[in-house]
Amino acid sequence: MSTRIFRIKYMQLALLAGFLFCVFRANAQAPSEDDIRTKEITTAMGNSANEWNKGNLKAFMDLYEPSATMMMPGGPVGLDAIRSLYEKSYFKGSMPKQNLRYTDMKVRFLGKNYALLTGGFVLYGNGLPERSGRYSLVMIHNKHGWKILHDHSD
Repeated sequence: MSTRIFRIKYMQLALLAGFLFCVFRANAQAPSEDDIRTKEITTAMGNSANEWNKGNLKAFMDLYEPSATMMMPGGPVGLDAIRSLYEKSYFKGSMPKQNLRYTDMKVRFLGKNYALLTGGFVLYGNGLPERSGRYSLVMIHNKHGWKILHDHSD
């Protein structure tokens, strides 16, 4: 084999190796669909906490799907009762009694458009004792993004 042909073959092989390296590297770094959906859910939760902290209960409640339920001691209640609970127990006028943050969020997908989100919440600030609890949320993905379908918080 002549030197010229050897160089051409060598260059072709080097280009192929470089191309394959780039393809495999890009695939290794690309987030999975579950990673993307998890980020969407945790971002939505973070945004809702920010709205709570600004006193925007309506925007906070927008994370709930219109047919959402919450488990209460007497059984599940609908969206109006959920809103009423927040207004009466956690808000004073148009502002929350305490700020809200979420912790330890873990997402488990229950199919393409459903997820179970578990974690903790912390109510803090305004000179009141810090309070915390745990929650499990059944989330549904619809044309408006990820929404809470069922809330079980303690």
